[in-house]
Amino acid sequence: MANDGKWDQAKGKAREAAGKLVNDKKQESKGKAEQRSGKVKEKANDTRDSAEGTVEGIKESFTDNDKKDKRKR
Repeated sequence: MANDGKWDQAKGKAREAAGKLVNDKKQESKGKAEQRSGKVKEKANDTRDSAEGTVEGIKESFTDNDKKDKRKR
């Protein structure tokens, strides 16, 4: 899901804040790790979306070239 990264970041911020509130270093660390994981997921999703867009663009260019070739005949 595309929003997994953002969701993980939000959960991580909440966990980190809760850890700070009760002075629980372990929870703070888990929250920070969850935020980093969310950022990685978000970047991976962005990269996947970009790659899919590139592939679609290439497919369209070949389709457009085929149409132009057929018109020339």
